[in-house]
Amino acid sequence: MFETIEERFAAFSSELNLLEIVGVIFLLLTAAETIWDLISKRRKSYKETLTNVSIAVVANLLDRTLYGLIFLVGLFAAEQFAVATIPVTGWSFVLALIAADLSYYWMHRLEHEIRFFWAHHVVHHSSPEYNLTTALRLSWTESLFEWIFLVPMVLIGFDAVQTLVAFLAIVTYQTWIHTEKVGKLGWLDGIFNTPSVHRVHHGSNDVYIDKNYGGVLIIWDRLFGTYQTEQEPVTYGIIKPLNSANPFTIVFHEYWQIIKDVMAAKSISDKLKFIVGKPGWLPSADATKQTKSTE
Repeated sequence: MFETIEERFAAFSSELNLLEIVGVIFLLLTAAETIWDLISKRRKSYKETLTNVSIAVVANLLDRTLYGLIFLVGLFAAEQFAVATIPVTGWSFVLALIAADLSYYWMHRLEHEIRFFWAHHVVHHSSPEYNLTTALRLSWTESLFEWIFLVPMVLIGFDAVQTLVAFLAIVTYQTWIHTEKVGKLGWLDGIFNTPSVHRVHHGSNDVYIDKNYGGVLIIWDRLFGTYQTEQEPVTYGIIKPLNSANPFTIVFHEYWQIIKDVMAAKSISDKLKFIVGKPGWLPSADATKQTKSTE
């Protein structure tokens, strides 16, 4: 079994090597941006940068061990119930990239619309600063659930490894867009997820909340009504600032708040809504003080 898995990964060795090269380039760009900000004194503090890196170290370790295994087991299990088999070719990989990008859009959107999923995604949005290290600020728990959104691809016939590699490509693309160093890019901003487009996504401005979920292609947002251009200066972070640089507080604060809300809820219905309702939902009696705690 393991030899078969190794052989299947070997078929995508060139794609995986390319992703590793892109990862190295991103780290070099991140170092260059940080040094540039240090020289030009553009950042008031490097506390957020250090926090982002510390969170990333643990997340990367988990992804390469436990969560990587969960991803593989989940997708290989789903493959046993596939209704068809799509041959692994260059063209099918292009189709897999498009399908993975669409899957990413809906995964990302639900991470903003369902509080239980928001509990891990809020980690990425909680920083009041926006630079390349923000791309590294990913929850220690998100990979426990994100593989689920790739299951439909496998069920319709895409190869499990091809699906995973396509998803990794979508995620890797997004590393470079977490920057203020690149301005608007004209017509490209209407097709691709660019720095300008993604700055909007990270804004807590009223006009920017819950916009621009796309991974690589922003046409999904245009199609499903969530597209927004950059019009006013972006206020980064979440509506209720966390005001903490403690990685454990950042990663687990929303889970803890969900537990407290569920314990205090008076009905089963309210308890469920605190878990699977929209972030910021409150019972009708408290609706006047409802605050949507998303970006």
